[in-house]
Parts: sequence; structure tokens; C-alpha cells
Amino acid sequence: MSTVAPLHVIRPRQPKPEWLKVKAPGSENYLRLTKLMRGLGLNTVCEEARCPNIGECWHHGTATFMILGDVCTRACGYCAVAHGKPATLDLDEPRRVADAVKVLGLNYVVITSVDRDDQPDGGSGIFAETIRRTREFSPACRIEVLIPDFQGKADQLHTVLDARPDVLNHNTETVPRLYRKARSGGKYRRTLELLQRAKAYAPSIPTKTGLMVGLGEEKAELVEVFRDLRTVGVDILTLGQYLRPTESHLEMVRYYTPDEFRELKTIALGLGFGHVEAGPLVRSSYHAHEQADSLAAQAAGGCR
Repeated sequence: MSTVAPLHVIRPRQPKPEWLKVKAPGSENYLRLTKLMRGLGLNTVCEEARCPNIGECWHHGTATFMILGDVCTRACGYCAVAHGKPATLDLDEPRRVADAVKVLGLNYVVITSVDRDDQPDGGSGIFAETIRRTREFSPACRIEVLIPDFQGKADQLHTVLDARPDVLNHNTETVPRLYRKARSGGKYRRTLELLQRAKAYAPSIPTKTGLMVGLGEEKAELVEVFRDLRTVGVDILTLGQYLRPTESHLEMVRYYTPDEFRELKTIALGLGFGHVEAGPLVRSSYHAHEQADSLAAQAAGGCR
């Protein structure tokens, strides 16, 4: 008796809509920044995560530095950053990042990292030292940190906050129902707890988080997450389209239209966020300085 192979339906790849098409990077400033990064031996999440905004941001002389190496101890289904066993920590990395910020003359910098669950302090000490060295080299530069969850350890979060970043960011990424398949090692409640702890420990430091859409979440689920984030006092929210890095990553279920992003932004603002950045190409660090400025204007009695 012959065996019949199971039928696998291959779904055609969705064509990328016009609003997601960006110009290939190549400006003079982009090339200058690329050369600088290679010369200093630094990693950027702009490159590692294949950010679609790299051409725009680097053209304007801004970048998001990725510290603690370029290999993550977790393997999230949506993320293009390499995962596996990381190398030993580079203790000179904070100085090199600070030097790059100074050479670039940046007024606002975002510092993020891979997860380093292999380290006793989760890499929080390097985060804190990078903040301190950057302030030493560039006193006028504002610093945003986009941190991992530190496995829920409050002392590691406090280490970062004690270095006094200007904004504390930790991404929620998706709705609770999709955490198991999307965020390896992450927990939705742990994310909320981190953001709540940050606000309680350092209430003067704005908190921020980001969500990606297109993984199969429902609108009602997104709105419920918005409510949860406001309950723990999050100030800034970013919403952007998930784009599948490779065929081995999580499948993208659908594209959201610009009108849908505008609707989600209106809902979120109505719930009380100080600033909401929403759009197909929005990423956590996209226009980060403008987000912080908008929140500051809110605090001073300005308008959104």
C-alpha cells in the first residue's frame, strides 16, 4: 500500500504595500556613520534588527547602539538578532559608545542590548556604566535606554535607573496570547511588573514601551494591552508593523494600513498616554528625541 505525502498549502507572499517602501540607504552621512561604527567596533540595532529606517536615521546622524555584544541568549520568533552562546563581556564597550556619541555630536542617543541571561547581573552594570561614561563625554546629550527584562530581578533594574537615564524603555512587543510563540523567555506579566517598578522607583524618569502589529492579534487585545500599560503608568507608546526578517521567523499575518494606525493612536491617546508614535515604519527608537520632547511639552502644559 502506497503512502500519500501530506499536502502542504504554500501561502503566496503578500506584496509589500507602497507605504512600507523606503529608499535604499546611501547618503554621505549614512556612509560616514557606517565607517565610524566599524572603526569603533560597535554594534547597532539599526543593522542587527534590519530596521527599515536606517537610511533616514543615519542620514540625520542618529543611531541606536546595541551593547553587550551581538549574540542574544534568547531566540524570539520575530527578531533578526543572532542568538546562541555570547562572547565574554567587553568592559571597554561603554567608553567606545561614549566616544562615538561625542564624535557624532549627538543630542539624543538610544542604548539597547541583547539579552544576557548568562551574566549574574544581566548586563545591567554595563548599561549603567555606558550611561555614566556618555554623560561624562557629552553632558548635554539625553540618554534613552531600551532594556531587557533582566529576568524580573528588581536590583538589576535599579542599577540602570540609579545611573539616571532620561527615558527608560522596555518593549511589550505583542499581546499576552502571542507571547509563548513570539517572545522566548519573556512573560507578559513580567514586562508589566518591570514598567511598574521603574515608575515606582524613579517616578521622574519617563517610561516607554513598544508594540508590533501584524502577528495575528485582535484589535480588542491591543486595546486591553493599552489599558494595562496605562495602569502601570507608561508615558510613551510606540506602535509599528511587524516585518518578517527571514522565512525562518514568525509569519506575518497581515499588514495594517496607515488609517488603522491612526485609529489605534487615537484610542491610545484617549487612554491617557503622554505621547503615542504609531505608523507602519515606526520602531521603538524612531524619532525618539521627538517623542521625549512631546512628553516634556505635555508636562509643561503644552499640547500633543
